[in-house]
Amino acid sequence: MSSHGSIGLDDRLNRYIFANHPAEHPVLAELRKVTGRMPNSQIQVAPEQGHLLAFLVRLLGAKNALEIGTFTGYSALAVALALPRDGHLVACDINEAWTSIGRRHWEKAGVAGKIELRLGPALETLKKLKREGWANGFDFAFIDAAKSEYDEYYELALKLVRKGGLIAFDNMLWGGAVANPKVKDGETQALRALSAKISGDPRAEAVLLPVGDGMMLARRVR
Repeated sequence: MSSHGSIGLDDRLNRYIFANHPAEHPVLAELRKVTGRMPNSQIQVAPEQGHLLAFLVRLLGAKNALEIGTFTGYSALAVALALPRDGHLVACDINEAWTSIGRRHWEKAGVAGKIELRLGPALETLKKLKREGWANGFDFAFIDAAKSEYDEYYELALKLVRKGGLIAFDNMLWGGAVANPKVKDGETQALRALSAKISGDPRAEAVLLPVGDGMMLARRVR
């Protein structure tokens, strides 16, 4: 623990963090505002999460990326902007209406050609990718879909991401519910179980970060 102890992120600190990130791409900012007017806007990742995803993609030198759960496309856009000119992102979702918002903004940002949107249940899509020869073919994966299926996404992602590649998970702190023993709903229990599993998994090395609603990064080592 630091000499300052644990820091709670209030609105002032959140504004400070946001102010000290590089400027948000204008199309990302526009998409965030459009999504913010939707009744379920809380599903969207925070700007600092988008920046972190882009940073990780560049750090890895990633060329092929995978996203499980796209919503209106903010995280996909952040990743696609960070990929090289010949980069490729497979984005998985089940909602055509939400992803159509993303498509418009991907085109506006000039990265639509990098993004392959696959609509359908993510587990089926991931199994199909493996059959298509994508095993060990991705450098990076971002998982932000049904929490009850996170464990299955993880197992499939371990087969699709190359050794040394990175898998990132959103919502791993679940609004603090994971640390409250009184909360025992299925989604919370699934997140707790996965966090414990990954932290002790010899196939990966991981870190849990208090960014957004909690992001776990798991690097495949086997």
